[in-house]
Amino acid sequence: MAIEIKNTINEKKLDAELISLINDPSTIKIVVSTDEKGRPFASRRDTLSVLEDGRLVYAEEFEGSYTNSNVLRAVWYDRSVGVTIIGTDGRAFQLLGRPVRFDFVGPLHKKFYLAQREKFGGDSEVSGVWIIEIDEIINDTPSFRRVEEDRIHPYFRHLDRSTILLKQN
Repeated sequence: MAIEIKNTINEKKLDAELISLINDPSTIKIVVSTDEKGRPFASRRDTLSVLEDGRLVYAEEFEGSYTNSNVLRAVWYDRSVGVTIIGTDGRAFQLLGRPVRFDFVGPLHKKFYLAQREKFGGDSEVSGVWIIEIDEIINDTPSFRRVEEDRIHPYFRHLDRSTILLKQN
């Protein structure tokens, strides 16, 4: 039996506020994939941003990296990847999606390649650029989750929290 969690945003498209959060250079962006045994692997990808069509895109520096291998495996075996977004203001989102394309030549690759060289110097590399279509957006901001958990599970409360709430009333 599956438990339905109501914190999923029904839209598969990013709104302007979330796009701004993702494109902000100070936002932490983590790509989560799984290896051949299903073990999760998370890696920071500062190049992650949003394309004009609403899909996610990020540069993969090394062709043999764990993330690149795992994301490629997600294509082969029709698996999802996750992207965690954490803003400096505490907002957090989980974006679940499918990698749909890997550009290793062309204008998009060139854009990321030149940006990488400008940021890290002439010896920098970009093996390719992954494009991810979003299937699900989950608001994982702690203040939002707290309200949702209280709504979904009103009786699942840690005893210490209940004691504190009783003392405040």
